[in-house]
Amino acid sequence: MIDLLIGEFKRTWVQTLRYPTEVVGGIVILTTVFYGIFLSTQYMAGPASTFGDRLDAVVVGYVIWTLVLYIVNDIANNLQQEAQTGTLEQVFLSPFGAPRVFLARAIASLTLRLLLILIVLAIIIAMTGSQLAFPALLLLPLSTLLLSAYGLAFFIGSFALVFKKVQQLLGLFQFVLLFLLAAPTEDWSGPARWVAHLLPILPSTGLLRDLMAREQPLDWGMWAIALANGIVYFTLGTLVFRWAERQAKRQGTLGGY
Repeated sequence: MIDLLIGEFKRTWVQTLRYPTEVVGGIVILTTVFYGIFLSTQYMAGPASTFGDRLDAVVVGYVIWTLVLYIVNDIANNLQQEAQTGTLEQVFLSPFGAPRVFLARAIASLTLRLLLILIVLAIIIAMTGSQLAFPALLLLPLSTLLLSAYGLAFFIGSFALVFKKVQQLLGLFQFVLLFLLAAPTEDWSGPARWVAHLLPILPSTGLLRDLMAREQPLDWGMWAIALANGIVYFTLGTLVFRWAERQAKRQGTLGGY
């Protein structure tokens, strides 16, 4: 497994160095989109309006949305690229197994994605004047968020494995995620709060907003819920992916596109 991770790290960085315009373009697009939203909101609300302490929460939500999109799209896009180039069967014939290969590839690309996210976050903070806290404990809800996100990535990858083309599904999923991650679900009460606990990523997102935007201490009970949420969705995602793999092999469509 270590050899697999090393190989995927080398592959990711070689592709990044070979196509630097993709990296620069991604940073410019993500920063421009957020700043456009920021300026539009200020214009519609009037010159005397301010975000107040909500600005930090909005920045955290946008950055989390960007990170989750990278992760969720990663496995599905890799599957589609492998199918188009005719090398998908080789991945599934690997002695490591396809789930491990795609997970190692996703972890390798995550290091690059996190670097890009940090650059975008630094630019956004400089432009908007947002003041975020970065306590060491934020690594705990971040880890549970990654578990849930990778579970969703395997789930979406299952559709790509069976149906091959899932661009419309990914597009719809982007807007659903934007709505969920932008909404302050940690402030919901009653039955809505329990629904937020059951949905993927949301418990971790609320904890990150509390730590970074509101500078509150870590709620360990809520973190336990976020950990259970991440484990459940990661387990379900990998199980569905293995089911989709068996379906594609049974139908003889694994290498077809």
